[in-house]
Amino acid sequence: MMAVIDHKTRVTPEKEKAVDQLKNEFKDYTGFFFAEYRGMTVGEITDLRRELRKHDAVCRVVKNRFAKIALNELNHKGMDECLKGPTAMVLAKGDNEGPAAKAMFASAKATSKLVVKGSYIDGKVYDGAQTEAFSKLPGKLELISILMGTMNAPVQKLAATLLAYSEKLEAKTEN
Repeated sequence: MMAVIDHKTRVTPEKEKAVDQLKNEFKDYTGFFFAEYRGMTVGEITDLRRELRKHDAVCRVVKNRFAKIALNELNHKGMDECLKGPTAMVLAKGDNEGPAAKAMFASAKATSKLVVKGSYIDGKVYDGAQTEAFSKLPGKLELISILMGTMNAPVQKLAATLLAYSEKLEAKTEN
């Protein structure tokens, strides 16, 4: 009969330092997106990172175990399923979460190699399908422009009506 050996991971100062560095980086972000990047070329990953930088988001490839520990210590729990296999994390802040998600799905569509596993947004964990639905929502600036357009429509109609009425009066006085 074989004896079962209980294997424990040795915690080294280097590992603790790596987790602390991740915690320091993660604390500044509110949105975390997880994707499998297997098969992507360096150029494709560079293009994704460039696009994400436009939205004040970053793409990181980290050790899953360290990321799990760092996220759990920051009370961002429930992402263990997303942190399996080769995982790229996209970190985004506030209003840039939507545009970062859009950039990820645009890259996934263009390369067909990036597979979005899920996300953690505003304290909630979402699967890949829910994350894709989130990426299709309009952003804050788009919503403001829609609202302003809706609010301006009655005023524009009133101005057009008054202008037409004044032109009609002018035409009558000239005759």
